[in-house]
Amino acid sequence: SSYNNFVLLWFLSVVDNCFIVKRFLYILIFLLVGFSSVAQRLLLKNLTTFDDKRVHFGFSLGINTVDFNFEHYNFIGDNPKFIPGDDRGINLNGTERIRADISSLVPGFTVGIVTNLRLAESFDLRFLPGMSFSERRIVYNIPIVDVNSTGENNFFSIKSTFLDFPLLVKYKSRKMNNQRPYIISGVAYRIDISKTGKEDLVRLKPFSASAEVGVGWDTYLQFFRLSTELKFSFGMDNILDNGPKSGQYQVYTNAFSRLSSNMFVLSFHFE
Repeated sequence: SSYNNFVLLWFLSVVDNCFIVKRFLYILIFLLVGFSSVAQRLLLKNLTTFDDKRVHFGFSLGINTVDFNFEHYNFIGDNPKFIPGDDRGINLNGTERIRADISSLVPGFTVGIVTNLRLAESFDLRFLPGMSFSERRIVYNIPIVDVNSTGENNFFSIKSTFLDFPLLVKYKSRKMNNQRPYIISGVAYRIDISKTGKEDLVRLKPFSASAEVGVGWDTYLQFFRLSTELKFSFGMDNILDNGPKSGQYQVYTNAFSRLSSNMFVLSFHFE
């Protein structure tokens, strides 16, 4: 109709004479073209034969935090190793309730190698040997004085360097475009290679075993697969060792009936 033609001619004249409208239309067209190209890229599947490989390798980087699971004697005198007497100026008769806890979680660093064996369409066997550097800070309800008598501290720090040997089974969901969520579970064997000197108030056994569970998300990029993974490691054995050689400082160890270590790891696997 003539009215519609008039409206169309009016709109074209406004666009032709208005710089702002022109600029807006140019930006809109640019964004539409950009979104179209991004959508086309998302529809392209990367590494379509990657999961068909029998064996593949990679490396892993991550951050960790380590915690203790404390089990205390109800009274320190319940420990058969306890000897009543004066300990660091505190007269202990065995009726004291000595308790400890983690003061704060300290971030650590984890690095490792990824070895992946394909078992079936949805199952992989993964071996990820590596090293973890961590720290735990313990606080007590009694003053903390080290063996060298340098003074009271707010916490006692235990630093560890672990050799990690986790063996995990990975269950993968169906691949969705370039994404694939998964779950993992398995066991890990750890060796603490850090030096535990005679001055340590709480000494730990160097060997430990853990049960591990976690979830992750595989992202298939153009040249490699990136996996973001959250994993929790539960210590299964008692890692408590004898305390320092100096008998008067055994109280810090004698308070525990059992001590196990837990680790939380956020990892990024490049495969």
